[in-house]
Amino acid sequence: MEALTQRGALSGLRVLDLSRVLAGPWASQLLADLGADVVKVERPGVGDDTRAWGPPWLSDADGNPTGESAYYLSANRNKRSVTIDMAQPDGQALIRQLASKADIVLENFKVGGLARYGLDYASLAAINPRLIYCSITGFGQTGPYAARAGYDFLMQGMGGLMSLTGRPDGSPGEGPIKVGVALTDVMTGLYSSVAVLAALAHRERSGQGQHIDLALLDVQIACLANQAANYLIGGNVPRRMGNAHPSIVPYQDFPTADGYMIIAVGNDSQFSSLCAGLGRPEWASDARFVSNPQRVLHRDELVALLHTVTVTRTTAQWVAMLEERGVPCGPINRMDQVFADPHVQSRAMRMEMAHPVAGKVPLVANPIRMSETPVQYRNAPPTLGEHTETVLDEWLGLNAEQIAALRESNVV
Repeated sequence: MEALTQRGALSGLRVLDLSRVLAGPWASQLLADLGADVVKVERPGVGDDTRAWGPPWLSDADGNPTGESAYYLSANRNKRSVTIDMAQPDGQALIRQLASKADIVLENFKVGGLARYGLDYASLAAINPRLIYCSITGFGQTGPYAARAGYDFLMQGMGGLMSLTGRPDGSPGEGPIKVGVALTDVMTGLYSSVAVLAALAHRERSGQGQHIDLALLDVQIACLANQAANYLIGGNVPRRMGNAHPSIVPYQDFPTADGYMIIAVGNDSQFSSLCAGLGRPEWASDARFVSNPQRVLHRDELVALLHTVTVTRTTAQWVAMLEERGVPCGPINRMDQVFADPHVQSRAMRMEMAHPVAGKVPLVANPIRMSETPVQYRNAPPTLGEHTETVLDEWLGLNAEQIAALRESNVV
């Protein structure tokens, strides 16, 4: 359906989304899931770059590709798509009109890229002082790298994450590895959403909007968490450790009779339970392993001992046995196993939405659970320009004749 009839925590807020690919759309999808009216502005005939980032493609009832990639579908639920040619003066004027009615603008153009269109923060704040304008770039609005383009993979490398990810030096398959999801983009989207909500709270008190400057590189560095703190406080450069943890042992993958499992022991009590479950209770009182600091010092010895035992049973057998003893452990699931997991299914993390072309589209659910204003799934990721007429009518009051004229001049 096109009209937004279900209310959420952010119902009544209008978001003009000028972003594309992942970080910006991830932020706007979260705002949309929470009830905001998000209008996605796209290039006529082309749309968001990720629409073409396939295969795989969504298919219609006859099995024919709809032209919408799985990548695009992952980040654009609950939005409405409007096509406007930003390169035309009339298109720029139309976007300014929409911004005058918006509470929030999200954009991820290069620094200064929107100023030539009169769509930068200063230009739009002049006509809408209450506007919250969030700019997402690779390196931020200032600094020697500000003019550079930024991509998730690049940020994982420059921001230190890849230096921590991969097999240790000297081991088979050694070398830095990126995370298998564009995690810097996703985290930047989450930080953007938090920043927007904070700016909304400030506007409630002051009546004033503001500009938000978010950089992928800043976010990646901020999310180094304990690893960054380890360096800043301890002075030692962290190294790649495969699946091991720098400060906790045992906290890694272990081979089993049919694959691998994860053991994630967080305290001495859990370690004692692990030793009993493995049939080696004496290890818990061994001076080398009696406390976590000692286990970190004697990591290699302990891990080698654990390997000799974990390979004697299957992953499922170990998980069942150790869970009964309260030992944090689990399998390393493939994607099909993730969505077949009974707990994941009970949490309804896979959901479906009605789609105007495909009939329905499977998506990953929003993980936020709110008792009073739950997430509402209103619109499937929109087809290109699906809501142009509706939005121009609802937001700007344009009639059919005016919209037809804009179409005739290829503005929309």
